[in-house]
Amino acid sequence: MSEQRWVRLSTEEPTSTVCVLGTEISLDVCGAAPSGATAFDVWGTSGVNLYIIHNGEVLKIPSCVPKWPLDCKVEVVVTMDQPSAEVNEDKVRISYYKNNGKTPMPKALLHLTCVEISLDADTNRSGTVQRRAKNKKNWTWGPEGKGAILLVNCDRDDPQEKMDNEDQKLQSFEDRRDMSLMILTTRGPEDIFEDHQLVLHISASDADKVGVFHAQGKRKKLSQHKHVLGYGKSSYVVEPSCDEEEHHFYVEGLAFPDIGFSGLVTFHATLLEATAKALPEAPIFNDTVVFRVAPWIMTPNTLQPITVYVCSIKGNADFVAEISKLSKKAGCRLIICPEAENRGDQWIQDEMEIGYTQAPHKSFPVVFDSPRNRGLDGFPFKAVLGPDFGYVTRKAEGKGNSVSSLDSFGNLEVSPPVTVRGKEYPLGRVIVGSALPMPHGDKMVKVVRDFLYAQEVQSPIELFSAWLTVGHVDEFMCFIPASDRKGFRLLLASPSRCYKLLKEKEQEGYGDAMMFDGLGKDKEISITTILADKSLRSINDYCQKCIDWNRDLLKEELELEEEDIIDIPQLFTRSPYGSPNKAVAYFPDIVNMLVLGKYLGIPKPFGPIIHEQCCLEEEVRRLLEPLGLSCTFIDDYKTYHKDLGEVHCGTNVRRKAFSFKWWNMTP
Repeated sequence: MSEQRWVRLSTEEPTSTVCVLGTEISLDVCGAAPSGATAFDVWGTSGVNLYIIHNGEVLKIPSCVPKWPLDCKVEVVVTMDQPSAEVNEDKVRISYYKNNGKTPMPKALLHLTCVEISLDADTNRSGTVQRRAKNKKNWTWGPEGKGAILLVNCDRDDPQEKMDNEDQKLQSFEDRRDMSLMILTTRGPEDIFEDHQLVLHISASDADKVGVFHAQGKRKKLSQHKHVLGYGKSSYVVEPSCDEEEHHFYVEGLAFPDIGFSGLVTFHATLLEATAKALPEAPIFNDTVVFRVAPWIMTPNTLQPITVYVCSIKGNADFVAEISKLSKKAGCRLIICPEAENRGDQWIQDEMEIGYTQAPHKSFPVVFDSPRNRGLDGFPFKAVLGPDFGYVTRKAEGKGNSVSSLDSFGNLEVSPPVTVRGKEYPLGRVIVGSALPMPHGDKMVKVVRDFLYAQEVQSPIELFSAWLTVGHVDEFMCFIPASDRKGFRLLLASPSRCYKLLKEKEQEGYGDAMMFDGLGKDKEISITTILADKSLRSINDYCQKCIDWNRDLLKEELELEEEDIIDIPQLFTRSPYGSPNKAVAYFPDIVNMLVLGKYLGIPKPFGPIIHEQCCLEEEVRRLLEPLGLSCTFIDDYKTYHKDLGEVHCGTNVRRKAFSFKWWNMTP
């Protein structure tokens, strides 16, 4: 059914109105009838379509019925198929009769001007604007879904300027390519707009969510792009011209979805008609297009690595060299953050998480800068943000937003794609660490959690990580690619698996083999001594229970079976810092690894040497290499492990985006 409006008629003087292409006008025939009238007939010029609706039946005029009873149940509907060449070019006449239709009475005359007004965008998500599409008012998910998409223009195409979504000017045509095209078509006689106004508008609450530029002039030079909506501007009067039937608008997102903002933004093109001098204009037509702001999306370890980041600090040259070799094997670019920029802060995983955002016409990576604000604080903004590389952050301010270690992004991971009880998560699920669900338990800061949940496409899971001193999920879990089953394995740190391995080695006669061999006599400790340490066993029994809690939760939330999980031998010990009831890795934390496709950069555990081979390394190779993975053990003991971090904590990776388009899913 087309949009419909009522028009009152008069037998005293002609009525004039506008008919917008694709809409219907219902004539108030009864209201204009002279006293005593009992019947009427209808006539229109050739450009007008006339219909009578009577007793639920629709008849096109002319029809076999010469006159119609003047009954409020009889409706006259007018449509038009082509824009008018002149104002009041077409006409409709209602002739009234009395005495059972025999005696003519005064007539009502309606002057019509047809105009075309259509607000269009890429509602089919094909990369091109669809004209006069239906259901533009709704945005739906799924492969058959409809609705336009726009990107948050959060990159910086000009290094000398602000971020592109922080100004009200178009910096370059590269900047414009980050925006979504919206076209307002206006066809009809130019004179009609002497008494009518066409307004493009959004709600006041969306004025800080989107920005709009109007490309003016035939050549549409960069300087002819006028900022018309956003930054407090919620309406813009469009000046139609016979020389320009199409008005091109370029729409940019200013904010990602977040608490209080679903990501949906509605644009209206409203035609206003002048009324009596003492009254404001009256709306007579509205066309609407809904956009959804594209979410920020994380990338799991199973996606192809592109770029590896690492920090250079005093004493870690060998570590950087090993990361460089591994990156080269994996075909990755390596970016080294110098000490002058990192200010002695080597924890680049904690500082940022690199994801991406995507629309049908374009996608680009976006770095999420954590609120931890240590030595690396300025690096994501100064060195990562750039042309086609966006930036987003959330500041922890106010009550309930004090920053803790849980807010570092070593505590932010994402699973590979999974299907859970029939529900598909084609982009995986975000994983964060928190305390147990208790009234005063620590959690990731609210502004970050709110942001992650608001993206919708990677439904978060909250694990229990506060049993660790640092409290990051990457200290006890990791995903690696696999060619079978679900396409990945979940690695979990396992104290019980480690004790079992060490017990086996002792029973084989290697109880005197030393852990931490090569790190100094004062650190070396035998297998037998480790197994006899009741305090160490006690803390590891506790850690195993905490890991088992998370194991059960991950099995439930990712629908994993035991065959999808690999237990990696690992011991923990009581924290030498802060609370003694929390744990840290006893030897370099094996699961805290760098995953670059099939190449794994694993913390060298310095396990007992048996037959000239570290028994922990040998066990890890036995578990992982049959999956086609290549294990490289990297010494991070002095510059990372001793400071409660490992290889993963000290590196970061930009990965290729999913081939799956996020709008094709159903959250």
